[in-house]
Amino acid sequence: MNPAPDLQTRVLVVDDNADARGFLTRALGGEAMAVHAAHSGDAALDALALFEPDAVLLDVDMPGMDGFATCAALMDRHADLPVIFMTGLGETGHIVRGFEVGACDYVTKPVAIAEVVARVRSHAAKARLARSARAAVLGSAVAMLAADTAGQLMWMNTSAAALMQAHGWVACPPGALLPAPLVAALRALQEDVATPGLLPGGLSLRRLTGVTAGVMVVELAAHPAHAATSATHDAAPPSELTPREAEVMVWVARGKTNRDVAEILGMSPRTVNKHLEHIYEKLGVETRTAAVAAAQRGLA
Repeated sequence: MNPAPDLQTRVLVVDDNADARGFLTRALGGEAMAVHAAHSGDAALDALALFEPDAVLLDVDMPGMDGFATCAALMDRHADLPVIFMTGLGETGHIVRGFEVGACDYVTKPVAIAEVVARVRSHAAKARLARSARAAVLGSAVAMLAADTAGQLMWMNTSAAALMQAHGWVACPPGALLPAPLVAALRALQEDVATPGLLPGGLSLRRLTGVTAGVMVVELAAHPAHAATSATHDAAPPSELTPREAEVMVWVARGKTNRDVAEILGMSPRTVNKHLEHIYEKLGVETRTAAVAAAQRGLA
């Protein structure tokens, strides 16, 4: 059974060779992927107005705008779009330059379709998770930020920036390495989700997701000077929930669907349902709305 259209991996194939485009379109389509083909870099950029890809397969050698210029232009429009170069065997210089302009991977021609499918699916899944995390962070009124495993800031919403500045921290731009105490707190949270990270100046961090697609989302909150051991924050679930159930409940309380929660936390929708069943049982409720209300009453 083919996946629903909104769950299909969407691939933009860019190659000036009609035979290559046709082969990749048929092969990827046979793997239940939605494919849009473009014969040039300009056509690829135009396609973005009508087609939102999860990944791009991009030929290097094209007349006019070559693969490198096309990749750079794609990155200007969608910095988190995975671009996979298709290059000739042994063309090391092309591979190196491709990474320099923003490509995330490469395959050599003639392509092995099983390898292409595996790479496209892997990069597309990571990109979808990253997009879900970004939308959750930037769309929330709660102070939140996302960072990679090295402590580099990916996204921070205005509430988090304002809270940091109010407590004497300078909010750095995306792509910059976070201050050392914040990086240390994030690393500690990767190991222990149950204990909030504490920062100088009266801020605490609470992990909202696992480290999926290399991204971890955390919530920032002000904490009293003598509340170092408190693990309760805005919209936090009751303490009897497991850490994973707590993560699920946090996102449910923020209005996320089961599918959204699954993507953000890197689990299947079925697993989210199982966690919710346990949450309902522990809270003594039968519905999603009642669970959110019960969690909020528990905090009060």
